Amino acid sequence: MTSTTLPGANPSEHSGATTASDFGDSRAEFQALLSSCGLYDLSRRAKIVVTGGDRVRWLNGMATNNVRDLAPGHGVYAFLLNAQGRIQADLYAFQRGESLLIDTERRQRDKILQLFDHYIVSDDIEIADISGKLTALGLTGSESRHVLERAGLAVPDLAHLQFAEVAWQQKTITLLRSGEEVRESWQIWIAPEHTGELWDALLRAGARPTGTTALNLFRISRGIPQFGEDIRERDLPQETGQTRALNFTKGCYLGQEIVERIRSRGAVHRQFTTFVVEGTLPEPGAKILAGEKEEKEVGEITSSAILPLPGGDRPVALGYLRREAAGKDLRAGTAKLKPASLPIA
Repeated sequence: MTSTTLPGANPSEHSGATTASDFGDSRAEFQALLSSCGLYDLSRRAKIVVTGGDRVRWLNGMATNNVRDLAPGHGVYAFLLNAQGRIQADLYAFQRGESLLIDTERRQRDKILQLFDHYIVSDDIEIADISGKLTALGLTGSESRHVLERAGLAVPDLAHLQFAEVAWQQKTITLLRSGEEVRESWQIWIAPEHTGELWDALLRAGARPTGTTALNLFRISRGIPQFGEDIRERDLPQETGQTRALNFTKGCYLGQEIVERIRSRGAVHRQFTTFVVEGTLPEPGAKILAGEKEEKEVGEITSSAILPLPGGDRPVALGYLRREAAGKDLRAGTAKLKPASLPIA
């Protein structure tokens, strides 16, 4: 099953895969993510397994976060950098005991596999893409736990990025408590041939089918950068504001010297920022200007959207802003910008 084969799905390209942009009402789907339970297909994400006796030491030397000390059943978010400290990819790494599982967007899969292959020298490492054997469904919203329980899943008490095997309909599946950006967000890892049955059970339990349009609105409302749009290969880790991807006590890894140098100096010159927009919504790539008489370029827009909030539509944007521009009058195109606190929704 893929999301484009589900009843009511309108297909589109997203993150390197064909998926459902919506199921007929992206506004209602966005509201489900905020206040009830949105159900979505995650087949657009790739799954890569790392095995071999050197797997933990090797991946810990590649990723910006601490893989070495991960307990079984836990995961971390991390970047892969080049020697100049620039972000090459982002991923989640999960400790599964006999293996490490890498979860990333499909459009990053080939780049990650190339990076992995390049840095395996004489290490005891094996890499396998198992995206065709393991996929996932996601649920987000305040009612998500109740939906899971009504669908017949026993939901254990899990921390963020902790997972456990659970039984469902004589099958063993994996339940992950996912995004740190919202209290109730879950993933179910399952074999592709069983996703249709599980999808139907979750719908009967009260979930609303949700497409990538609503998911994009949700992540913008949370100020979460997307690799390829908001995080580019020229960006430095601290510029993105994603400190959850960094560990400063784990020891050496590729690009670590640059990350540590930035930390010791105390700041980067620009910072990823969420803006409330007054006026015409700026397009990604629009330059942010400061000042009234002598305008100066102080940043750029990377994502933008009009959020259909209960109190009315609200234009917002994500982008990078130079630190010295904080507190100044900002605009992009004809619109005025004001840095916003999170979450907006």
